[in-house]
Amino acid sequence: MRKIAIHLSLFAVAFAGTVAGLLAGRLDWPVSASLIWSAATVPVAAALAVSMLHDLLIGRVGVDAIALVAMVASIAMGEPLAGTVVAMMYSGGNLLEDYARGKAEHELRSLRDRTPRIAHRREAKGLVDVAAEEVLPGDELLVRAGELLPVDGELLDARAKLDESAVTGEPLLETRSKGDLLRSGTANAGEAFRYRASAAARESTYAGIIRMVEAAQTAKAPFIRMADRFALLLLPATLLVAGLAWWLAGDPIRALAVLVVATPCPLILAAPVAFIGGVSRAARSGILIKGSSAIEALGRTRTAIFDKTGTLTEGGARLIALHAAPDVDTDEILRLVASLEQASHHVLAEALVGFARQRALRLSHPSDVREYRGSGLEGIVDGRHLRAGSRSLVLGEAAPPDWVPSTEADGDFAALRIFVAVEGRIVALLIMADAIRPDASETLVRLREIGVDRLLMVTGDDANAAAAIAARLPIDEVRANCSPAEKVAAIRTERACQPTMMVGDGLNDAPALAAADIGVAMGARGATASSEAADVVILVDRVGRVAEAVAIAQRTCEIARQSIVVGLGLSGIAMVLASFGLIPPVTGAFLQQGIDIAVILNALRTLVGPEDRGSIAAKGSPIP
Repeated sequence: MRKIAIHLSLFAVAFAGTVAGLLAGRLDWPVSASLIWSAATVPVAAALAVSMLHDLLIGRVGVDAIALVAMVASIAMGEPLAGTVVAMMYSGGNLLEDYARGKAEHELRSLRDRTPRIAHRREAKGLVDVAAEEVLPGDELLVRAGELLPVDGELLDARAKLDESAVTGEPLLETRSKGDLLRSGTANAGEAFRYRASAAARESTYAGIIRMVEAAQTAKAPFIRMADRFALLLLPATLLVAGLAWWLAGDPIRALAVLVVATPCPLILAAPVAFIGGVSRAARSGILIKGSSAIEALGRTRTAIFDKTGTLTEGGARLIALHAAPDVDTDEILRLVASLEQASHHVLAEALVGFARQRALRLSHPSDVREYRGSGLEGIVDGRHLRAGSRSLVLGEAAPPDWVPSTEADGDFAALRIFVAVEGRIVALLIMADAIRPDASETLVRLREIGVDRLLMVTGDDANAAAAIAARLPIDEVRANCSPAEKVAAIRTERACQPTMMVGDGLNDAPALAAADIGVAMGARGATASSEAADVVILVDRVGRVAEAVAIAQRTCEIARQSIVVGLGLSGIAMVLASFGLIPPVTGAFLQQGIDIAVILNALRTLVGPEDRGSIAAKGSPIP
C-alpha cells in the first residue's frame, strides 16, 4: 500500500507539473514553463535514483536507468517538457504495474483473505470458540450454516452439504456422508453439523493451499530470469544507438528522442504479470501451480507419465456390472448382498453397501454371518440364506449357469467376480473393478491435441491389470510391476528425450513426482506427501484438470512471449524512427507509454482461460 501511495504521489506531481507548465505559457505566469516542468521532473528522477541505488546495494542492476538518463538529459538539453512527460509516463507505468499485479493476484489474495480463523470446539462445559490454530486432532467441532471449516476432519453426522468451490473450483454443492473426509476452507452450505478434527490448522488442506500461493508469488521462472538478463543489455544498446544518432545527425535532440522511446517495460512488466495471471487463472479451477517456474515447465511438457490407481482409475472398488438369473430382480439381489456385506470391513463390502445406499435401497440386518477370509461370506438376511464370494466358495466344483459370462466375455481380466447364491441357488454375478475415470480417455486425447505427443502408464500393479486398463485408453506404452525406484528410473529415461510430466496421487508417487520436470499430484483425497513433492496440485477429483493445467500453462507462456516480442519490436521501431528525427521527444514519451499499456493489457489476458474445446466432465455409466 505504501508503494502504491508513493507511485501515486509521484504521478500526481509529474501530471500537475506538465499541466501547470502548459498553462503558464498561455496565462503569462511569472514562473516560466521550463522551470515548472524541470521542477516536476526532479522528484521523480530523485525517487528513481534512490530506487536504483537500493537495487545496486542488494546486487541488482536496475534497467530503469534509461528513464533516469532520459529525464536528466531532457532538462540538460533544454527540453524540459519531454522530461516531465517521461516522468509522468514512468510514474504512470509504475501505477499501471501496481494495478496489473493486483488484478493478477486477486484470486490468490482472496484465497488468503478467507482463511478460517474461528472454530467452535465441544468441551465439557459446552461449545467454546477458539482460534483455528488451537484446534488439535481429535477435537469435536461444530460448523454452523455458512461458516468455513477451520481444519480437516471426519464427518460425525449423517449428512453435510458443502460448498467446495473455493478449494476445488467446482461450483456445485457436494453432499458428504458420515465418515467422509472434510477439508478446511470449504463452506457449510446446509444445516449445522459436527465433525472430528484429523489435523491441526497448519497441517490442513487450506494451510497447504496458502503455502503454495505464497510460493507462486515469490518463485521466479527461468523465462523471467532470462528476460531480466536480456533487459540489462538494453541500456548499453540504447546509449550506443542514441550516440550514433547524435553523431551522424549532429543533433542532440535525436539522441534524447531515442532515450525517451527506449524502455525495457515489455520485459520487466509483461512476463511477471502474465505468469501471475496464469497461476491465478489456474487457481480458479482448483489447480494450484507452485510459481512461475512450474507454469513454464508445465507449458513445455511433451511426455506425460500417469500412475494407474487413483489417477487414470478411480482408485477404489466399484461395481461395474451385475448379471442375474432371468427371473431375478437385480435391485433385490443388490439389496440382499449389501445387507449381508454390512457385517464385513472389507473394502469391497464398503463399496457395495455404499452403492446400495446411493440407490436408496432398504438394507436389512444380517445374522449368523460367517466370513471366509479372502473368499467371501455367508449369513441370513430376511430369513434367507445367502452366500457371496469367489467361484470356489459359492459354486465349488459345479459349472456356472449359462447366463454367467466367461472371464473373456466380460472383457476385464483385472476385475473381481463375486458369485451370489440364495438358498443354495446361483442367482447373480457381481463384477467389481477399479474403474477407469470417465474423463481419462478424453483427457489423454486432449493432451495429444495440445502437443503432448507421448503418453505412458507407469504403475506398481501387475501386468494383467495394467494391460486391461491401457487397452481402453490411448496409451503409447505400459510399464507394470514398478517399484518407486523403477518409476524414478523410467522418468529419468523419458526426461533425457524431452520435457516430462508425471501425474500421480499416492504416497509411493512422491519420489517420481519430484524426479519429473513437472510433477502433478491428484490431491483431492488429501495425499499429503505427493502434494508436497509436486509442482502442481489438482484439488478436484478429476484427471481432466491435468489437460486444463497444461493448456493454461501453454497459453500463459505464449502470451508472455507475445508481450515481450511485440513490445520490444515496437520499441525498436520507435528507436529507429526517433534516430532519423521522425519522432520528437515529447511524442516519443507518449508513444512509449502506449506501448507499455498495450503490453500489460495483453499480459492480463492470462486471467481469462482458453475456450473449452469440449468439456472434460465426469460421466457415469449406469449399472443394470
